[in-house]
Amino acid sequence: MTDTNDGGAQPQAESAAAPGMHILGQYIKDLSFENPNAPRSLGPGDQPKLDINVNVGAQQVNDEQFEVVLTLTAKAERPDMVMFNVELVYAGLFKITGVPKEHMHPFVMIECPRMIFPFARNILSEATRNGGFPPLMLDPIDFAQLYRQNMAQQAAAQQASEQKPN
Repeated sequence: MTDTNDGGAQPQAESAAAPGMHILGQYIKDLSFENPNAPRSLGPGDQPKLDINVNVGAQQVNDEQFEVVLTLTAKAERPDMVMFNVELVYAGLFKITGVPKEHMHPFVMIECPRMIFPFARNILSEATRNGGFPPLMLDPIDFAQLYRQNMAQQAAAQQASEQKPN
């Protein structure tokens, strides 16, 4: 026996398209690796202090396309020298459909960098390894938390600027 809807009528299509994301391309915009004190920096010594920064930016290309740019910087230094300094600007071009306008900004700033991060992480790891150091393996990044922090900082900065007397 075959089950049908109301005597064989087809179910109605959803009124809004389901959210979708397609990566149209991924690319390195900038990659810089500096090993200013080689070969001295490659020798034994104290564990270096590592400073890592992550930044996410996005630009709308057209109605459905966004370029999302992930900037990763890492600097390793000992008290007496810089071991290495690396910067990677990695981007992806995304086609996003079916996401309501009020949810587009967080979607672009959280989901898109989450998709390209593993590729950027691998490039950074290979660059440090090729520079003569152990591969730099970044921990996974919680882009939702990063987004919330950035929004809170922007709100605080805006509130502070509104409270300044003219």
